[in-house]
Amino acid sequence: MQSLTSASLTQKTKNSKLEASNSRREPFLEIESVSKVYATPTGPYTVLNDVSLNVAEGEFICIIGHSGCGKSTLLNMVAGFSTPTGGEVRLQNRRIAKPGPDRMMVFQNYCLLPWKTAFENVYLAVKTAYPEKSHAEKVAIVEEHLAMVGLTEAANKRPGQMSGGMKQRVAIARALAIRPQVLILDEPFGALDAITKEELQEELLQIWSEHRVTVLMITHDIDEALFLADRLVMMTNGPSAKIGEVLEIPFKRPRVRSQVMDDPRYRELRNYALDFLFHRFAHSEDPSSTADATPSPKRAGLALKAGAALCPTQLCRNQPARLPIPAQFCPSQPARYPIPAQLCRNQPARYPIPAQLLHRQLLTLLCSKN
Repeated sequence: MQSLTSASLTQKTKNSKLEASNSRREPFLEIESVSKVYATPTGPYTVLNDVSLNVAEGEFICIIGHSGCGKSTLLNMVAGFSTPTGGEVRLQNRRIAKPGPDRMMVFQNYCLLPWKTAFENVYLAVKTAYPEKSHAEKVAIVEEHLAMVGLTEAANKRPGQMSGGMKQRVAIARALAIRPQVLILDEPFGALDAITKEELQEELLQIWSEHRVTVLMITHDIDEALFLADRLVMMTNGPSAKIGEVLEIPFKRPRVRSQVMDDPRYRELRNYALDFLFHRFAHSEDPSSTADATPSPKRAGLALKAGAALCPTQLCRNQPARLPIPAQFCPSQPARYPIPAQLCRNQPARYPIPAQLLHRQLLTLLCSKN
């Protein structure tokens, strides 16, 4: 994928690039025309509608979208925890109908047995997946994968004695220890602090580069997706969510975070994804309202100005009542918002609070003083 321009990121061009990319790759995991409908007291509720995606073996896919767009529902069907209402999911041409050791899932809340040590949590998975192996072979597999995630010295600690990052390392080691063909990650780093999150991202990339397991990962972090993924799948809003667009991530591997972030294409891709999520498919609390999904030339130009960050007043035009931000609070540096001193008790100077996080009452106060 070449450096992005406003012309090269039209819908027609992206679709042609995606078709060309798919034609070069042999499908390993196939999601074909998948829909998911739940019965409710008020009638059928369609979570996903006509979702199709082909994933090559060894590919790293990130999925992003607003809450309620069916990301976890989609991965649960890949894992075999639930079945599609329509369409089907196939792994190596075999329909997925139930969970299996060829697919392992890592959850955000770790899902470790609290009365077992790190070693015992991983050993339980190995024992279940490889009943024919000897005890010594199982122990060797467990020790290898705990060492892989840097937990050799913490092998005898229970979850209550470990930090969040350590517990997630155990969960990753447990998933990889049975050598799955597909590793499914449901926002695995969402609950971690920024430093631990970046450390685990680096470790995950290192493990993936060595083993080349196929990865499907849900994230709400655009920067995380651009650093980790080969492709970024962007979902439309629910109900009846579908795949809106798929972005090819052009950065060569192995990736160095500083080099990726300094690449001009990084900012362009990031701004484009932000425009998709917060402008064209801005989240609304009103299920009857949907954002305008047509990428007009004006919006495309907004998203693709090199070096420009998108300002929430531009991204949230569809919801002016929720984000009435006075013009003086969006100066020439749109990534920072000077908040009056009385609203920032600890830092009375400039305080970079994203406008989306400001409380409605504070926004009302700001507007009333205009």
